[in-house]
Amino acid sequence: MNLFEVYKLWDIEPIKGLDTTLWDKEGEVYTDLYGGHAVISVGHCHPHYVKMLSEQLGNLGFYSNAVQNSLQRELAVRLGKVCGYDDYSLFLCNSGAEANENALKVASFHTGKAKVLAFRKAFHGRTSGAVAATDNPKIQSPFNATSNIVFVPLNDIEAVDKELSKGDFAAVIIEGIQGVAGIYEPTADFLKGLRSLCDKYGCVLILDEIQSGYGRTGRFFAHQHCDVRADIITMAKGMGNGFPIGGVLISPSIKASYGMLGTTFGGNHLACTAALAVLDIIEDEHLVENAEKMGEYFRKALANDKAVKEYRGKGLMIGLELNEGYIGLRDRLLFEKHFFTGAAGANVIRLLPSLTVSMETAESFVNAWKELTL
Repeated sequence: MNLFEVYKLWDIEPIKGLDTTLWDKEGEVYTDLYGGHAVISVGHCHPHYVKMLSEQLGNLGFYSNAVQNSLQRELAVRLGKVCGYDDYSLFLCNSGAEANENALKVASFHTGKAKVLAFRKAFHGRTSGAVAATDNPKIQSPFNATSNIVFVPLNDIEAVDKELSKGDFAAVIIEGIQGVAGIYEPTADFLKGLRSLCDKYGCVLILDEIQSGYGRTGRFFAHQHCDVRADIITMAKGMGNGFPIGGVLISPSIKASYGMLGTTFGGNHLACTAALAVLDIIEDEHLVENAEKMGEYFRKALANDKAVKEYRGKGLMIGLELNEGYIGLRDRLLFEKHFFTGAAGANVIRLLPSLTVSMETAESFVNAWKELTL
């Protein structure tokens, strides 16, 4: 049997990691400034993370959601305090796409309506409802096509008002910062306007913080830079530092009922342990503050670089749109300087390093960048 080949792969196989360093099977050393799409939030193989998971695996790896699991309640309490939504409820699942699926479902249950407003260039996942709300027809099959999703331009509050005034929308879903699109931010005024319009028209405001959450932008959630509260917040990537876990924070105004949602693997013992370890490390090592500090360093070092047409993002969620003549820079950073970065199309380099990234590592990347763009 062969793999179903849907990924374009580099001929590099990392086999060991420690913090922001990776080693491949040939013994070559790389610096990871992408963290597997913002997944590695507290560094590869952090000792506390490894210890907690190893101990839990030695006790119990899994049992179903038909029994008590005190780790779930512990995670809900800890997460609520750290993120500032302690009066909300937590539903645990396995991925960001699944988190968004459940958020959309909850909003539809709550309002009794079917339509959802999303935004141009949005990416919310590849499962059925999530991909329908993703503005990329290339990854939508005919099965996913639905008239229940309407797209409007980001930061166009008049377009939002025009659609929501029709009265048939269950929810508005928006990323805290658009990641896959190339790091585009909703303005503070726009998010506040969305909150007001959702209240006016009885819609649920869903903030997709799957990539932009978990401290990455210098706040726990990106929308918290704008002093806005959402009705539902989705999260995943940095939540488990590589262990599959997703979560949905749900307003106390939205009531649960038995059987409304469900999952086999969501909130399992290992996943909760991974998430608790991540919260320990984020708090103990002040990683939200480090994300803000290191983001300012990268901005000062690269915002006015001759290779950079536009610097976008906050904290350690960075998009570097390249000027003409520098389109091959990402490959050169990898193969000549051994830095892993991400991309959004051919002309945007994305930096999504672990929140543990040090000044020494950041400076070494900037020096490599400067050497390649002389």
